[in-house]
Amino acid sequence: MSTFRQIPGIYHRQVGHFLVTALCDGYMAYENFDIFRDDDHDKLAACLRAETRVTPPVISINAFLVRYDGRAILVDCGSGDIMGPTCGRLLDLLKCLGLNPQDITDILLTHIHPDHSNGLTDPKTGDKNFPNALVHVHQEEIRHWFNDEAKAQATERQKRVYFDAGRFQISPYLNGSVQTFDRESKVLPGITALPSTGHTPGHSCYILRAEDETLIIWGDTVHVPEVQLAYPDVGMIFDTDTPAAARSRRMILQRCVVENILVGGMHNHFPGFGRIRQGTAGEYRFIAEQWYHAFHHGQSV
Repeated sequence: MSTFRQIPGIYHRQVGHFLVTALCDGYMAYENFDIFRDDDHDKLAACLRAETRVTPPVISINAFLVRYDGRAILVDCGSGDIMGPTCGRLLDLLKCLGLNPQDITDILLTHIHPDHSNGLTDPKTGDKNFPNALVHVHQEEIRHWFNDEAKAQATERQKRVYFDAGRFQISPYLNGSVQTFDRESKVLPGITALPSTGHTPGHSCYILRAEDETLIIWGDTVHVPEVQLAYPDVGMIFDTDTPAAARSRRMILQRCVVENILVGGMHNHFPGFGRIRQGTAGEYRFIAEQWYHAFHHGQSV
């Protein structure tokens, strides 16, 4: 019997003058429900079964490429070599698009967790993977992950995977290639950083405003949509501050409902685009967008 491989995880979506490309860096399959800060595993499993999903969850790891006006911008940059053999595909996906790492002009980090930032630096050489890129990130991400007191209070795994890896990955860029922010602010023309702290001290979303549409790329606002839209207060063991993360999640979800904002999510099922609707009992629903077969404005890729 022949062995088949899935096609590369690449999907293009026109958003006004932005060409946004979802890139699937891979996935993580979990053996139990211990990643949630909720002991009612029957409730969590029921959420997944109701949406015909695998239990325990399989979580996509996505990044997004944004191209316009000669810029090639990554929103997060994949997990590199730290998340195992099912992840770390981003650089190969860029090759599929005819792009070299040198072509990336900016990297917008939602936060410095390994599945979002570990593609910054080559683990073998310590050199930048994206030598011409300016990295944009909330200033609290730098402060927290370089805080030795915070590191001392972490578990051994957290020290290695979060603190040590984060420092190693961002350090080559700190000499003039990092631009920080500390509030909602424009980071590039048409692109606004929106802090949504809690999951990490500087976790942030990015809002792209085009002529006729708005897209929010919301990072880790949601890890498992079937669970955290039904129960927005359910946190993850990866959270720095679970109650604050829940408050930020509710704020972002409600804003997406009120403003009818298109969503792109790092852990939404690939390609991750959709809209949020509110249910009748305070819960939310993710309405996945149908596949787009054509581009506006005659855009070619």
